Amino acid sequence: MSSDPRRELIPRNATLHLIDALDALQSRLRSAAEQTHLLDDAGRVPATPSYTELLQHAAEAQALSRDVLQLTADVARSSHSTTRAGTAVLKQLSIAATMSSHAVPHFAETAEQALALLRAANPADRDYLTNHMVSDHATARAYLRRSSDSLRNAAKELNDHLDAHRFLPTSPQRNPMAPPPPGPSGRHR
Repeated sequence: MSSDPRRELIPRNATLHLIDALDALQSRLRSAAEQTHLLDDAGRVPATPSYTELLQHAAEAQALSRDVLQLTADVARSSHSTTRAGTAVLKQLSIAATMSSHAVPHFAETAEQALALLRAANPADRDYLTNHMVSDHATARAYLRRSSDSLRNAAKELNDHLDAHRFLPTSPQRNPMAPPPPGPSGRHR
């Protein structure tokens, strides 16, 4: 008994729709990673970093993470999640969901440290908080980039999957070399 490779195909329209969703979300994550800044133009932490601006970075990261989680859940619920391509896409989406979720607390900790920095009088405390702010903010941005990369990898899996559509017919065709189907079974005289 041979398996039908067409059963492994995700319908072309569904594949294209998912690629569009992945590309859009990947672009939003990449943009957020590039546009969230802690350092000033001179490459230094401002003397009074904005708590509200840094908290906004966390809120934006959380919204992006929610969207990644929702897309991951939608793909996991789809009937094609168990196909070879669906499994590969789901693996990349689960990585993206984890990475985007990790960005949120790092942005939130950066904001918390900015608030503490405003109250810190001791220079050693200020240096400690500043270093941790830079580290946490950079880590959060890195998680957004990694999440974006995983979404890009998922889209690549689906683009590769579209190539399979070209090589496999969409409807079963008879093999011209196969013997004709047997006729009605009956007794011969």
